[in-house]
Amino acid sequence: MPRKVLGADTPGAYRQVHERRFTNVCEPWFNNGVARPRSTTDEQLIRAASAALAELGPRRLALAEIARRAGVVPATLVQRFGSKHGLLVAMSRASADEVRTTMRDAAKDAGDPVEAVRAAATSPYRALDNPDTAAHNLAALGTDLQDPELRQLLGEVYGRVSTELRRLVGAAVDAGELPGAPAPEVAGSVLAALVNGSALHWSMRPEGSLVHRLLADVDAVLDGWRRPPG
Repeated sequence: MPRKVLGADTPGAYRQVHERRFTNVCEPWFNNGVARPRSTTDEQLIRAASAALAELGPRRLALAEIARRAGVVPATLVQRFGSKHGLLVAMSRASADEVRTTMRDAAKDAGDPVEAVRAAATSPYRALDNPDTAAHNLAALGTDLQDPELRQLLGEVYGRVSTELRRLVGAAVDAGELPGAPAPEVAGSVLAALVNGSALHWSMRPEGSLVHRLLADVDAVLDGWRRPPG
């Protein structure tokens, strides 16, 4: 799960909270002691950090490099997030918000309920369809699992994936498209586990396209659910 590879449309929940918090705050710059309003938002800093993580991986991720990409000084990152760990927490929170929007946008553009399931299930992984990026994301996963706060946030991301898939499978069942599907809550968990596991496997053995691999695996399950039970 690309929990820290963020797009340009990081959703509103995270953005609104931090805009309310920082809208009227000034940041001291070395300009004869005169403060000026901040010109770089938290969202821009998080996006710069996400890009650096995708390219460099967690071991080489440094505040100085993130600051360089964002066009600020490292002290700005410390002032906004407290530490590198604080920045990683902010990135994870933003990812938890973004995954829902990413999946809903993908489903909205689909032509039918089953296609909506396929599109939503694979949409969070499109940014990982590169062996190096996938490897760095896998390394970041290992870092998250060792940190209680990051691990909890990672669980929120996976929980939202399951919730969205449950809702979409339910809609497909109601439309008569997946008569053989199990209960939506089971189906959502099955598909979430499938795409997560397939993405991890592809990260270790990146043969062909990740998205094509995920679609093939999802289709193998959905084809069975298209058939009526019994």
